Amino acid sequence: MNHSPSAVIEVAAEDGAVFRVRRFGNPGGNRLVVSHGNGFAIDGYVAFWRQFLVEFEVVAFDARSHGWNDRAEPPNHDYAHMARDLERIRAAAEAAFGKKPTAGLFHSMSAQAAMIAAIEIGWRFDALVLFDPPNNPPAGHPARAPIVAYLETLAAWAGGRRDRFDNPGELARDYAATRAGRNWLDGTHLTVAEAVLRPVAGGGLELRCPPQLEASMYEQGISLALWPPVSAFPGPVKLIAADPARERPSPTALSNQALAQEGSYDYLAMPGTGHLLQLEAPQACAETTREFLAKIGIG
Repeated sequence: MNHSPSAVIEVAAEDGAVFRVRRFGNPGGNRLVVSHGNGFAIDGYVAFWRQFLVEFEVVAFDARSHGWNDRAEPPNHDYAHMARDLERIRAAAEAAFGKKPTAGLFHSMSAQAAMIAAIEIGWRFDALVLFDPPNNPPAGHPARAPIVAYLETLAAWAGGRRDRFDNPGELARDYAATRAGRNWLDGTHLTVAEAVLRPVAGGGLELRCPPQLEASMYEQGISLALWPPVSAFPGPVKLIAADPARERPSPTALSNQALAQEGSYDYLAMPGTGHLLQLEAPQACAETTREFLAKIGIG
């Protein structure tokens, strides 16, 4: 199947950051808006979102300073700007491609931005599907210490990570050697590596999202106050998370289990998966999403 976009639009944020937003799939279908987690790019998730291309119009975008986008100047690399970016991108897609039932499918950092946008800006989607947002419980909560330690570890790792490579295969091997990457679908390590790297003058490749910006988002996550009940959202929300029953589960699996129970979410823990569940089990994630959308009338 051809995964070239049928249209690309440029969307300017309030501070001048520019997003290259791509349209794929069935222009007559209902719309899915998709984005990714910190340090990644939505093209790396193609094994997940390509499964919707026959029935749905898929609008894909990368966060500021990620993926297809140039590095933003000034960076304004924070959740407040990312929430407003999402609102601009959704509105621009509607203006360019027409108004239709629209669901947002967002992972990790983009899922958190979507939650903030829905609560602080307004409910603009007809539904949200949130994949394993790394939300930090309030002080004193038993799930807080593990996720704080997890975010601190990721911030330290990201801040010191290698950012230059001779070819995508080097980064793909790095991904495959990590605990988080060992269960990704075959071939996904290279797909992700190609999506997050860009050529540099003089030869070689560099990370599209600078390590210091990636680290800053993990650091911001530690103090981000985002623990809403599902009643905070005026429309349907599905929470699909990592497996808390897996051996050595991701701290995000434990926090999302608690969030779902305390906040009364429509929730599924994807069996056997960690935080990068759409890279590990893309077909199962797509099937669960499709069932939810059909149930609420967007399928």
